[in-house]
Amino acid sequence: MALIILRFVFLMVAVGLGFQLSNSDSLGTTPAALPYLAFGGVVLVAVGVIAADIMFRRKRLDTVSAVYLGLIVGLFLTYVLRLAFSSVIPEKSPASQWTSLVLGMVLCYLCISLLLQTKDDFRFIIPYVEFVKEVKGLKPYVLDTSVIIDGRIADVVDTKILDNQLIMPRFVITELQAVADSSDRLRRSRGRRGLDILNRLSNNADVDFKIYDRELPEFAGQPVDLKLVLLAKYLQGKVVTNDYNLNKVARLHGVGVINLNDLANSLKPVVLPGENLDVRIVKVGEEAGQGVGYLDDGTMIVVEGGREHVNKTVRIAVTSVLQTSAGRMIFGRYESAAVTAKV
Repeated sequence: MALIILRFVFLMVAVGLGFQLSNSDSLGTTPAALPYLAFGGVVLVAVGVIAADIMFRRKRLDTVSAVYLGLIVGLFLTYVLRLAFSSVIPEKSPASQWTSLVLGMVLCYLCISLLLQTKDDFRFIIPYVEFVKEVKGLKPYVLDTSVIIDGRIADVVDTKILDNQLIMPRFVITELQAVADSSDRLRRSRGRRGLDILNRLSNNADVDFKIYDRELPEFAGQPVDLKLVLLAKYLQGKVVTNDYNLNKVARLHGVGVINLNDLANSLKPVVLPGENLDVRIVKVGEEAGQGVGYLDDGTMIVVEGGREHVNKTVRIAVTSVLQTSAGRMIFGRYESAAVTAKV
């Protein structure tokens, strides 16, 4: 309602301004149709401004403020330089006016362009004092190539458990495209799967997904993994990965890491020593007398005394559970009384 009132008042102001312009002496002895054209032109400009405002509904405050601040700084610099060159170029000369216009146009463009490219890295520095944009609330998550190719991050996002902004660096997309263009069929299919996951994330209206295009000076000559860690540290965020080595490198630099394998393992059902499980033995184990089975979630179970019961469902007693970043393993002992014949 407030926007409707604002647009109506703006249109009325434009009508009044057009009426004043059409009746002013500034038009002089002009053709009779010119006052009407002036009135219609002002109203048409106002309608165009309102139409553009309605068309572009989603406006980013940081972009708008960057344009405003860039114009202010550009005009201020133009004024300062005009004063500096006033002794060389007379102020009232045509050359001074054209120089000011060209200088203002160039400086305003450069200031707006600079602020648009660095709007996420606000820094205002005066001698001995630096004001830096304070990051509050949820920290951004920087995505690794491995976690994109893995694909589970899209399923996690669909659960709406993540409210953090997801950052996809441009250099990671470049690496992903190189994988998708590989001559190896398996790598090529993995790369294309990763690109499909990226499209899925970018088209998800419920996630704040952003592609980070900037190249920081400290990226020069660094491998992709280290660039990820440096970017996460710069943005005060966390790295999301499945890479065990990247996990260690990030922790070495004091950067938080979210390992999807650890997340998946933490969500698996908890099994305690002494509990009984029904499991199907699918193959023999590496040690004598061992059989190997799997739970529905893929957890491997090593069964002592299960070698003789391959392709049978047996009841075991859990003896121990081994938890690592690579996954979870359950060790159990076969109970002969619980053998079930193969169906």
